[in-house]
Amino acid sequence: METQLFNTLTQKKETFFPQEGDKVRFYVCGPTVYDLIHIGNARVFVVFDSLRRFLEHRGWEVIMVQNFTDIDDKIIKRAEELGESPQELAERYIAEYWHDAENLKIRKATFHPRATEHIEDIIALIKILEEKGYTYEKEGDVLFDVSRFPSYGKLSRKNLDELVEGARVEARYEKKNPADFVLWKKAKPGEPSWESPWGEGRPGWHIECSAMSMKYLGPTLDIHAGGIDLIFPHHENEIAQSEAATGKPFARFFLHNGYVNIDQEKMSKSLGNIVTVRELTQKYEPSVLRLAIFSAHYRSPINLDENLLQSSRQFEERIKNFLRNIGFIEEKIKDNSALLKEDKEEYHKIDEFSRSFQEALADDFNTPQALGVLGEFLRFFNQYLSPRRGKWDLQVLEKIRDFLKMVEEILGILPGKEMEISDEAIKKLVEERERARRDKDWERADQLREEIKSRGYVVEDTPLGPRFFKMEEQ
Repeated sequence: METQLFNTLTQKKETFFPQEGDKVRFYVCGPTVYDLIHIGNARVFVVFDSLRRFLEHRGWEVIMVQNFTDIDDKIIKRAEELGESPQELAERYIAEYWHDAENLKIRKATFHPRATEHIEDIIALIKILEEKGYTYEKEGDVLFDVSRFPSYGKLSRKNLDELVEGARVEARYEKKNPADFVLWKKAKPGEPSWESPWGEGRPGWHIECSAMSMKYLGPTLDIHAGGIDLIFPHHENEIAQSEAATGKPFARFFLHNGYVNIDQEKMSKSLGNIVTVRELTQKYEPSVLRLAIFSAHYRSPINLDENLLQSSRQFEERIKNFLRNIGFIEEKIKDNSALLKEDKEEYHKIDEFSRSFQEALADDFNTPQALGVLGEFLRFFNQYLSPRRGKWDLQVLEKIRDFLKMVEEILGILPGKEMEISDEAIKKLVEERERARRDKDWERADQLREEIKSRGYVVEDTPLGPRFFKMEEQ
């Protein structure tokens, strides 16, 4: 099957393949490290980490670069407010990012470059632009002249007359064009700065991504990804400065995910409804948050509210109960050949589910459709795993596990250690109840059943012995 991705640059779905061999050059705009990441940031990182996993599953080698913006107006301002240096603040929030990323099962990129570690590369790129006549100086700043780049606006589909100033600085002077943007900023007293041909200063926001992405991935990327809010000005400016410098296309595919709304309102600092990953992971397991993120197509807005989180939690419980069911059957048939039989129909049915799951993801990474396939898979094979069936095929059980392993490797939505810990406690109660039943201590057995129920589980007595599951599933 072909992999189709919606390219913001062309506004249509296109067949994706690497420009060179089996290597996919993939750049994702990373966080500006002045605070904890919020769920909007997390959506970017979770979605494109999983797209990377899917491309690897298809057999490609993905070289992923995700930067850290570790010098920026916001960082400097926040550091001043907190009475620490911008470097200390950035280091602290990079560490916080790793903590949240690990909790959300976001894998590390191949490279995580920092702006402050690539000042020489940034200066070299600006010098190329200067030599080619794309820059001018204004009060110590070096700016990119967008009028010199005729195709400026091709990503956002705006013409020059429609564009407004979009740099991360206040307008201190009159520019040649309102959309001209800063490449190098003149140092202010007390701010971090570096030597350059234009005097002491620091990089503008946009130039760092071009310099770092091209250093690690070459002049033309296969995929450049980020949030929809980065289309203009950030990605538009990256295209202009990169293509002006190299004369080559900057990226073949631009991918953008939609906004996150909180209770039907766009998440923003002005509304005071920013929700951090740290807050959410204190209330919900990572698999619940990933299921919530994947419940909407990545290009669509997603409304994060209690209904979505609860429905995602219920889906997670369905997965947990399925894992308990297959574990129960595997344990019972492990040393009992009388419970074994061949089930060719179910064996081939798994291939159908696997193909449908991958086809959904190959169609512009359609995770809601893929989750629908997973839901059907759980329904079908929960019936297969009924203890009343009597006999099972070991190869079918192994293939079920392989399917779930594939789902986890791509989407990372299977429950983790939290499930094992809670199950262990319930398992002990179930075993104690079974001993009471063998001793015909029916009163104690009933007490234990109620204790198990109070913890949200149900015990079912089956021909193979007792098993337990979450009440929501029944």
